[in-house]
Amino acid sequence: MAGAKPEISFIGLGAMGFGMATNLVKHGYKVTGFDVWKPTLERFEAAGGSIAATPAGAVENKEYAICMVATAQQAQAVLIEGDNPAISALPKGAVLLLCSTVPCAYVQGLEKQLVELGRGDIRLIDAPVSGGAARAADGTLSIMAGGSDDALEKGRFLLQEMSDPNKLYIVKGGIGAGSNMKMCHQVLAANQILAASEGLGFATHLGLDLHSASQDILKSDAWAWMFENRLPRMLDPEFKPVASALTIILKDTGIITSEARRSGFPTPMTSTAEQVYFSGVGRGYGPDDDSSLVRLYTEGKGKVGPVKGLAETEGSKLALVVALLKGIYLCSAAETIAFAKRCNLDLDQVYDLCINAAGGSTIFHKVGPELIALSRGETPLKGEGEGFIEITSQLQEAVEEAQRIKAPVYLGSQALTLTRLALQLIPEAAGDVSRAVVAKVWGL
Repeated sequence: MAGAKPEISFIGLGAMGFGMATNLVKHGYKVTGFDVWKPTLERFEAAGGSIAATPAGAVENKEYAICMVATAQQAQAVLIEGDNPAISALPKGAVLLLCSTVPCAYVQGLEKQLVELGRGDIRLIDAPVSGGAARAADGTLSIMAGGSDDALEKGRFLLQEMSDPNKLYIVKGGIGAGSNMKMCHQVLAANQILAASEGLGFATHLGLDLHSASQDILKSDAWAWMFENRLPRMLDPEFKPVASALTIILKDTGIITSEARRSGFPTPMTSTAEQVYFSGVGRGYGPDDDSSLVRLYTEGKGKVGPVKGLAETEGSKLALVVALLKGIYLCSAAETIAFAKRCNLDLDQVYDLCINAAGGSTIFHKVGPELIALSRGETPLKGEGEGFIEITSQLQEAVEEAQRIKAPVYLGSQALTLTRLALQLIPEAAGDVSRAVVAKVWGL
């Protein structure tokens, strides 16, 4: 941006917000921050930022404001309904970036509230982010931005400062489109976070050495960004450090399932994940890192009497874990693309975002184009790797072995049900077809 850099206000200095705000400070912006947690404000001041005692105080005389709180309820409080809210103090024509992960309906409602409050002059940008605290601090986030052309033009420089040059997605559709894009990405995230625990839990029941088995998984078609990212914390006896609390992904999962119910769309994979997350919260794991859910899968080992599986070699056991994960990733990929189509998103843009963000996996990278072809009414060609019948057969072997050794595989069992339903929709003479046909269960 030419000329002197404008002053920025930043509301919400949590794990993500703190990194985003300090990154702007490092780039020479004067940033005034607000957070309800006083120690965070002290840290931010020590990092070179200015602080304010209220949201209104933070945004006063600032043309640009960023809101990065955890929930829609928190956003409503700091922007409109709480003590000294921001909206009334923003100058005329200010740009407001809502970077929180919130339901599409909330941010669209916020746009209407601004008009009703006589603040239709505020240029609102719906701009949820993905990438984690480290990328927030580096200014290399993935950002999904929707809004009016005027707002996006005015706020583009700020979006660029916080994002990787190749990971700023301008999503067509106005306010709400960015949140819908993030929601569809989180279908992958919600399933793959839990799949990491499920895969490692299954490996534990099989008696595999977790360190060597996990490295083999990372080199296989069962690689996923979430598995690699959560692995060090899953292997830590205390699941430390806490990088992403269980309550955060549960909140995002709730956005997905609530919107799915509202629109009459089935999300069997994500709904299963949500129920497991509820179980974790019920055990008191809510504030813990989401990688700690591996405990749900390992706590029953050795408590159900003698068990014996059919797999005897290390290689055959590892193959079962890989098959389980691939089946889960396949079905979560199908659910993602089908839901994105229901949300009228650009599927090529969704695919590009997901393979380059936290929802990335080898399976999604390979099967995504096949799913998109199917969504367009084309007959997808069988791509690299196993066909659908083979991957279903391998998944069934994994689930059956899990049953023999009494290992819980919530997502794997749901994925097998879905692949079996899809098989009923394929003509018997079709042969081993593209893995994308599983999406027929979602109506693609």
